[in-house]
Amino acid sequence: MYPAEMVAPYAKDLTDYGFRGLTSASEVEEVVNTQGTVLVVVNSVCGCAAANCRPAAKLSIQGDKKPDVLSTVFAGFDTEAVNKARELMLPYPPSSPSIALFKDGKIVHMIERHEIEGRTAQMIAENLSDAYSKHC
Repeated sequence: MYPAEMVAPYAKDLTDYGFRGLTSASEVEEVVNTQGTVLVVVNSVCGCAAANCRPAAKLSIQGDKKPDVLSTVFAGFDTEAVNKARELMLPYPPSSPSIALFKDGKIVHMIERHEIEGRTAQMIAENLSDAYSKHC
């Protein structure tokens, strides 16, 4: 598990942008199982989270269509929340960073780590924007 002082600036990158940091299984379940659309970013300390995932998540919500709720859990830190989020993301395997879009409690779009690595933040944001156009 990562120390809090290491995780804080990476988590703050999203929470300062309007993403709700979820730290418990019950919070994840409550947020994901609401009516409407929910974006869950599985944040990480890895380089592809900084270079691609977090910037993409922030870029993706610049347009008119966006999820009703923006949330994030932190891999290697918010263990209980991450485990619940990953359970709700099945059949996708655990992946961090990753981004999932839920609609009315069901996963409708997933971007796994292998789809984040090697892609620009703009490419990932466009992928998310396409999903928002379809589901939001």
